[in-house]
Amino acid sequence: MVPVDTFLTFLYVLVDDFCKAHLAPERRPGPDAALSRSEVVALSVFGQWGVFGSERGFYRYAARRLRGAFPTLPDRSQFNRLQRAHRDATAAFFVHLAGALGAAAAAYEALDGSAVPTRNAKRRGGGWLDGQADIGWSNNLGWYEGVLLLLAVTPDGVLTGLGFGPASARDHQLAETFLAARSAPDPRLPAVGAPAAGPYVADKGFEGRAHHARWRALHGADVINPPKRNSRQPWPKALRRWLAGVRQIVETVHDKLHGAFRLRAERPHDLTGLQARLAAKAALHNFCIWLNAQLGRDRLAFADLVAW
Repeated sequence: MVPVDTFLTFLYVLVDDFCKAHLAPERRPGPDAALSRSEVVALSVFGQWGVFGSERGFYRYAARRLRGAFPTLPDRSQFNRLQRAHRDATAAFFVHLAGALGAAAAAYEALDGSAVPTRNAKRRGGGWLDGQADIGWSNNLGWYEGVLLLLAVTPDGVLTGLGFGPASARDHQLAETFLAARSAPDPRLPAVGAPAAGPYVADKGFEGRAHHARWRALHGADVINPPKRNSRQPWPKALRRWLAGVRQIVETVHDKLHGAFRLRAERPHDLTGLQARLAAKAALHNFCIWLNAQLGRDRLAFADLVAW
């Protein structure tokens, strides 16, 4: 186990080195912010651990325990604004970590969606994300109100990119936008990451010869998934079972995000807050893999990594 102070020091140093080497210097009118960009990103990433329960819980912890390292920690509302303001830097950091962890050499990437509830689906009214989140169906949750999160993951569990849309969106619709954004990088969408070096493996939600042909022609992306069970050319059971085993890694990453990093408990009030939290959770996931690798531990052994 790593002491909390040591974990946070490793994280801050890595974030600060990345910001200095890969991001433009901070420039803003008026007085300096209470925290530097590197401090905001490091605290934002660290604060995603499920042990804190919520953003409010993390702020109470930081105000009580981290004042020595971050003496200029502002009030909670200002800290939240700073996290949202630096969400693109946080996203760029997690994508940078993916590259440092060898994502470019991965034989394939697993692509899959996961339900992220943002509100009780039975409540009346539009809620905080009205017009951006809506009602969708999840095999795990049933009907839920929120967004559908799309992840790309290497066989080692490294998260290479993410995107999301309303819960009612279909897997292939999100994939269309995700693959297009990867093939034509846009600085406004840093969280999608770089194109996969090999094919994408997915479940039958991404099925469709027309989709596959278009993605290959327009985006250079090969997507492999089993056909639907009523297909005229069904796969043998052994091949389906093999692909399910190959794809299991993305389910493991979903579990980490929802459980260890409390994704399923988040109730964001605006879209920028959701973007900031997703980027920070992805960064924490990849950083934990990086730190475990440095310590010679199982890369996905997160539960006993920090000595709380």
